[in-house]
Amino acid sequence: MPALNRRVPPTTASALALAVAGALALPNAAAATPAPSVTSAPLAPGLYQSAYSERNDVLWATASAGQPPAAVTRSRLLRVDPDTLAVEAAYDAPPDATDGTIEAVYGIDVDDEHNTVWVTNTRNDSVAVYSQRTGRHLATVPGVAHAREVVVDERRDLVWATAYGTGSVVAFDSRTYREVRRVTVAGAGPTGLAVDERTGAVHAADFTNDRVLRIAPGSATARLVPTGDGPLSVALSADGRTAYTADQGAGTMSALDLRTGAVTRTVRTGEGAKSVATDPRSGRVLVVNRLAGTVSVVDPGPGTVTRTVATGALPNHVQVRPDGTAYVLDKSASGPGGEDHVTRIAPAAR
Repeated sequence: MPALNRRVPPTTASALALAVAGALALPNAAAATPAPSVTSAPLAPGLYQSAYSERNDVLWATASAGQPPAAVTRSRLLRVDPDTLAVEAAYDAPPDATDGTIEAVYGIDVDDEHNTVWVTNTRNDSVAVYSQRTGRHLATVPGVAHAREVVVDERRDLVWATAYGTGSVVAFDSRTYREVRRVTVAGAGPTGLAVDERTGAVHAADFTNDRVLRIAPGSATARLVPTGDGPLSVALSADGRTAYTADQGAGTMSALDLRTGAVTRTVRTGEGAKSVATDPRSGRVLVVNRLAGTVSVVDPGPGTVTRTVATGALPNHVQVRPDGTAYVLDKSASGPGGEDHVTRIAPAAR
């Protein structure tokens, strides 16, 4: 189907509700920290993850409506203005060539070097590539069982994806879209991904076994680093020496020293911790707490929560752009047409 070119302005009511009506809870340790600006807008039903393109100044988001046992009835790649939160265009995912089901999109990352978007088609056991310029579907690559998340290493022309169904982390050539590497850990359940572009080391959260799988460049095996209970997402510090996991089972963020393999901090953030990202500007860590309906801002040095920001119900994913602005997608279905929301958390001016 053709792209749907439309603009959806943020709803004033939801923005004010978040910014004024108790959206920010300040622990004592954060009393002097300037409050961020919080704005929310409805995007589409079935939001899942987002990724920010510096090249195009665009926030890309995946949306797949329909839950098991029902089939997905619509799946789209959304092009969102990161400042106004307006949907600039929406591109429908194509049908699967083998069975006619929709290639429902879930995980996402952008490759600004080649001006593409990579997504995981979780239900179809594949990954797919789209053009950032036109939104056109370029390729689908099968063989990634229960593909969950994807991350781009632009420096090495690699794209990594987790295959939860086979305990594998799979690499693709970002130019040819061909699989070039696969590391499988028996019994693992890899979910979230992070790559250290300076070294090429890839880190996958192993949700099944409460650990992080660290895959060094050229290695055919993974180093196993224990972490908290039920890690779904992983992020790295700016120097690549520390990994942070969002531990769904424990409602915590764990900080891992990757040199020693030890957990150095365990910070309680909120029930259902699901997604984690680091702020490259401040070094702080943002943790989405799905069941608590909040985002925790953590100072990783002392291991303290400096601020808690309320979002829509069931927040699902957080993305932080280079200037420290965070985008949180929820699954609240609270928009006027049942849409889920994006919440933008912009750092306060100093």
